[in-house]
Amino acid sequence: MNEPSDDVVLGVPDDETPARWERRAEIDLSAIRHNVRRVAELAAPAKVMAVVKADAYGHGMLPVARVALEAGAAWLGVAHVEEALQLRAAGITAPVLAWLHTPETDFAAAIDADIDLGASGWELEQVAEAARAGQHPARVHLKIDTGLGRNGASADAWQSVLDTAAHYQEDGLLRVVGVWTHLAVADEPDRPETDEQLAAFRDAVEQAEAAGFDLELRHAANTPAALSRPDAHFDLVRLGIGMYGLSPFRDQSSEDLGLRPAMRLMARIANAKRMPADHGVSYGLTYRTESTTTLALVPLGYADGVPRVAVEGPVEIAGKRYVSCGRVAMDQFVVDLGDTPVDGLVGEPAVLFGDGGPSADEWAEAAGTINYEIVTRVGPRVGRVYVEGSWGEAGE
Repeated sequence: MNEPSDDVVLGVPDDETPARWERRAEIDLSAIRHNVRRVAELAAPAKVMAVVKADAYGHGMLPVARVALEAGAAWLGVAHVEEALQLRAAGITAPVLAWLHTPETDFAAAIDADIDLGASGWELEQVAEAARAGQHPARVHLKIDTGLGRNGASADAWQSVLDTAAHYQEDGLLRVVGVWTHLAVADEPDRPETDEQLAAFRDAVEQAEAAGFDLELRHAANTPAALSRPDAHFDLVRLGIGMYGLSPFRDQSSEDLGLRPAMRLMARIANAKRMPADHGVSYGLTYRTESTTTLALVPLGYADGVPRVAVEGPVEIAGKRYVSCGRVAMDQFVVDLGDTPVDGLVGEPAVLFGDGGPSADEWAEAAGTINYEIVTRVGPRVGRVYVEGSWGEAGE
């Protein structure tokens, strides 16, 4: 097992130097670069939007955004305007799309910062008002709901949305530069709903073009569609989970797809002791030792993003694999190490996933969830450390 390198550290107290780390998520920036380039090759000539919402799925929005752009991403995507404004405040000038709004969204600040806005219809009036006040037209991507049932205009409302947008565009308050949608089951390639959604999307694009909009971007593909549906690429693909090296498919691994997981999550063992047979472990005493054994305490819990519902989550300690036992607590969980001697265990790194050992997919299975959630929920108490080629191929 590679000892973590001591590169850039974020989220670590000033008095805790890299050499003294207690818990950390190590982000391999070379893996991010590789994954962006991999999908860019598959999607060409379509461009890539690097989706960095939710703090880049827990990997750190600003470092990931910069690296993704260096690797060839043409756009950045976020859910909220506040996230987009953080990118601008950090000096990032690349095109950014923000798409999830409420009546309290600061559209004026977004327009002033040259942030593109996704719109389902209701937002158009507020966007136009903000543009009028700022004397600067907004750039808008109209969203059509083709079957996901979340954001986006319904098919019945689409023509009305186009008419409203055309009115504001004629007044010079906005410009419709894109039409987009989001796919519901692209991670299940055999399902017919994706074909149905893409057909509905093409119809919506035709309606928009017939309404006189000169579209720069038509986009529908998320990571699974970018990897498996060339007919969904259009002008732009939105690269989310794949940028972080995780597979969106149940039957294909990251390696199968040519992707490299970018995060390694670990903590140093906080306690270790020999315990007798039939001894309970953690709240509820749902686990009891079968024989005299060594129990190790890992100082990561559900406050740090380790799912409380996880059962037998994998952990690698000193090159050997074990599983968690008993309930995950707020700050810690226990691993049964069997006959492993106690001496030397305290302070030993325990790797939950990454580095060629356990994977985020295995933790997702242990918790009955998806790998997206496992990495995204890693909490702020866990310092992010940025390295180049810590366990992947360096020098890309």
